[in-house]
Amino acid sequence: MTEPERRHLSGQALKVYNRMLERVQRGLAEAGDITVEGVREEIRQAVEVEYALEEMTREEADLLGAYLARDLEHLLHFVGDTGEGLTEWLQLDISLIEHQLADMLFSIADKTRIDTLELNQKLANDDVSHYISGEVATAGMFRCLNCGHMKCLTATSHIEPCEACNSHYFERVTSRWPKEAGG
Repeated sequence: MTEPERRHLSGQALKVYNRMLERVQRGLAEAGDITVEGVREEIRQAVEVEYALEEMTREEADLLGAYLARDLEHLLHFVGDTGEGLTEWLQLDISLIEHQLADMLFSIADKTRIDTLELNQKLANDDVSHYISGEVATAGMFRCLNCGHMKCLTATSHIEPCEACNSHYFERVTSRWPKEAGG
């Protein structure tokens, strides 16, 4: 699928995907006995209903059906392999939702107040190996305290929020200082 097709699909895709998922969920709840073939049939029916609504082309509805089948298959394999449930499978998604909510709250909060709170927290923290985004640090490796994502600074610079989870808190995991000039 080319990039323009992908963008075109995304217009209604999220809403339609969620409707298809709800339709499959209701169908499986009514069926009682859940089989792999039953799941496939519910997905096929959901695709047909969405295509009949004429909001999407046949290809788009089929593609969303394939996405839904893939996600449900991943869930089933996860549960089968780990014995864990839906909560554990969704843990990453829950974490992302929490970060989106935090971002929304921070966007409406007084930025000066947030900066002051972060500075006070940093000053009160006895662990000098922790860094907050916006601080200046020399080259080295930093690990996000929230998700463990590694950030590499190649020169002295401001620390940016974590690319993976947008957290502002890091610890240095390397302590090598750059060579001094002439040494």
